[in-house]
Amino acid sequence: MQILSVTPLDKRRSKVLTDEDFAFALYKGEVRAYGIEEGAVLSQEVYEEILKKVLFKRAKERTLYLLKSRDRTELEIRKKLKEGFYPQEAIDYAVAFLKNYKYVDDENYGRNFIRTYAGRKSKRQIEFELKNKGLPKETVDLLLEECQVSEEAQILKFLQKKGYDRETVQPKEKGKLAAALVRKGFSYEAVYGVMEGDGRSGW
Repeated sequence: MQILSVTPLDKRRSKVLTDEDFAFALYKGEVRAYGIEEGAVLSQEVYEEILKKVLFKRAKERTLYLLKSRDRTELEIRKKLKEGFYPQEAIDYAVAFLKNYKYVDDENYGRNFIRTYAGRKSKRQIEFELKNKGLPKETVDLLLEECQVSEEAQILKFLQKKGYDRETVQPKEKGKLAAALVRKGFSYEAVYGVMEGDGRSGW
């Protein structure tokens, strides 16, 4: 493969772009040590050495550092490594390491996420956020069945905070409150069920 460019990322690192349409980052000393410069040819043998001796180890260390602050899904880890200009081989290696030692477990992440936000977010909002974090719809659906989300209690709390009284509320104000709840991800059925006091909420 041919090196198209070597561009400084910061004072210590440079981004190496190849003609095979992928890039990776190295420290400037490593760039010099491997004789990497614009227009030069990077043999497969040297590239494999860079991968195994430098980038695999660095990608693994980077992921462990990322997990120190909070749990993350596989997709989040992959995105972070891609943003750091790790090649796909290094990303796959680091993720395989994490999954092997259960440092990354999307199903467990989803379960903990739902338990944390079951009293603060709607099912729809939780589903949306977990899908964006890379969890399949089937997994999210199963976890939502397993972990109860108290939507009616959340709706009731919101209405009480707003001073809602179904006996005196004006239609316009009622509509505004309903719309606000729907924007939070609650269904019209759940919202009006609590607003009308159909017996499910006990209000």
